[in-house]
Amino acid sequence: MPLTREQKEKIVKELKENIEKQKAIVFVAIEGLKAKEIYNLRKRLKQVNCLLTVAKKTLINIAFKAKNLKINTEKLEGEVALIFGFKDEISPAKISYQFSLENKNLKILGGFFENKFKEIDEIITLAMIPSRKELLARFVGSISAPISNFVYTLQANIKGLIYIFKQIKT
Repeated sequence: MPLTREQKEKIVKELKENIEKQKAIVFVAIEGLKAKEIYNLRKRLKQVNCLLTVAKKTLINIAFKAKNLKINTEKLEGEVALIFGFKDEISPAKISYQFSLENKNLKILGGFFENKFKEIDEIITLAMIPSRKELLARFVGSISAPISNFVYTLQANIKGLIYIFKQIKT
């Protein structure tokens, strides 16, 4: 059953509001996904303050034009869903990429970052960037490595001296 004009206007209004609040948008094709798989994807997205919205390409076009953002929906193949990231820029790309590895029916089509459309390979590159926590852990590890190696070296000298004393004693 086709949507009424009021329903379409409501969808466009919601899209505009989400575009206004978003930090990043990832476009995915959800053709072939079962309802349970979409539910699981939404559940994962909700945990990191993201939102999955399914809309027709014409309504997406209208919402993006109203916000002066250029997008060519002709390039987007299949049934299109938008994943809005409200907390950070990378989480929608990361979760959609991880989910596409588990479910071959989900295909990443592109994304919107810093008010520019990004191609599929750029989205995948963003998805592979380690999280902030991982980067901080690596940073702390690289800072503490020389210090811990120094302490280990000092302890090795003392242990060696103690070992020599034990040998002399016996």
